[in-house]
Amino acid sequence: MVGNRCQLVVSQLLADYKIPVKEVTLGRAILEKELQKEQVPVLKEKLFQFGYELIDDKRAKITAGVKSLLLDILEGEPVDEQYKMSVYLSQRLQYEYHYLSALFSEIEGISIEKYFILLKIEKVKDLIEYGELSLSAIAYKMGYSSPAHMTHQFKQVTSMTPTHFKMLIMNYNKIKK
Repeated sequence: MVGNRCQLVVSQLLADYKIPVKEVTLGRAILEKELQKEQVPVLKEKLFQFGYELIDDKRAKITAGVKSLLLDILEGEPVDEQYKMSVYLSQRLQYEYHYLSALFSEIEGISIEKYFILLKIEKVKDLIEYGELSLSAIAYKMGYSSPAHMTHQFKQVTSMTPTHFKMLIMNYNKIKK
């Protein structure tokens, strides 16, 4: 789950099936009690229809936990590039970072650091689309040491500069009107 819409969809789905929930946050739902055996396949199917999955494997749960915590880091302001993500993840998940890193890479096929960069760039794209902040303000809000550093990472991930992306969005919005 990546945003508020995702949380609403999952919350509604669980309510529709009368599954008591303690909390639905980015990337996870904490249930008041374990699912009954007959609920599991139904819930898996419904979640799949919305592009989500029910994670019941320990290793997959740990990986999902890493993803969720990375999203939590991005939701806080500002994102400090020097932030010791490894310490935060280890403390919150109660595993050595080396284990978390190896497990995440094995399951996702990408390192935690590269995955976090992809998340940051997606958030940068969202902020550009909103159009409320300058590129410099976005760079500093996202914890980059400079707009040039953000531009470099953005171009590595998207093959275009943030300025070019912003122009594409503006042109698209003009055409759409």
